[in-house]
Amino acid sequence: MAKKKVPGVPNKPSYCRLSFMYQAATFLAAVSSIQSQASAQAAPQQMDPDIRMTVDGGDVDHLNTEKSCRSATQTRNMSHRLLADFRSVSLKSQIRVSPAMKRTICKFCDTLLVEGQTCTSTVENTSKGGRKPWADVLVITCHTCHHAKRFPVNTPRQPRRSLRVAKEASQQGAKQGVSREPSPQPQNGP
Repeated sequence: MAKKKVPGVPNKPSYCRLSFMYQAATFLAAVSSIQSQASAQAAPQQMDPDIRMTVDGGDVDHLNTEKSCRSATQTRNMSHRLLADFRSVSLKSQIRVSPAMKRTICKFCDTLLVEGQTCTSTVENTSKGGRKPWADVLVITCHTCHHAKRFPVNTPRQPRRSLRVAKEASQQGAKQGVSREPSPQPQNGP
């Protein structure tokens, strides 16, 4: 007898491609934040007249900070492009992306949402005086496009429809099995 195959991941090349795109976008977003921090630290040093050097009538420090700012925006744009491609590949190949991964990508501008760098998150409760603890909503605001994403806090996610239908069918089958028990027949005897 042949061995049974272990069930593999369907459409594995697409999953690998999506994983690579997400990891590359995460790396580029981290690099761009480091570059922008380095250029921000270099900007105050640029004002010191003792450090400046002139080469062919140009300011060397000014050119270096300008290049670092330009490279930071280029890597940020590459990260945006990879995340846009990530979204299009997942939609075209009909691959379900995990909700945790979706929450790290801005729906409107395809920016990787990093807390404190590219987004801010707050908890809002718009009930009267915040009395209802089950009405808490996590609001993540993107710094690039200023759109907000809202997620309910402390509420369980509704299962997928296929899982709900299967559960309802099993519950209905159990109810029908209980209600269809044969009732005792009266015996007609001498």
